[in-house]
Amino acid sequence: MAGKTVTRAELSEAVYQEVGLSRNESADLVESVLSEMSDALVRGETVKVSSFGSFSVRSKGQRIGRNPKTGEEVPILPRKVLVFRPSHVLKDRIND
Repeated sequence: MAGKTVTRAELSEAVYQEVGLSRNESADLVESVLSEMSDALVRGETVKVSSFGSFSVRSKGQRIGRNPKTGEEVPILPRKVLVFRPSHVLKDRIND
């Protein structure tokens, strides 16, 4: 299941090919979009991309975990995690 990874450079190149901006403008556009998305997530907002999915930050409480090697109980501190929920459109495209 190890597939190819899409990089920022490849996203910039795709914007360059599709939109016709210069390579530098395409790279700046991709960086700007990713920066705005990450800033919104840091502020605790949900980021929804139509026909793709939504990103949100969820708080997880403290819990007790177990070291699999020793079996010793270890507290896992509260933290925030990033959650992605794909849209039905994306799910349908993946499953076709």
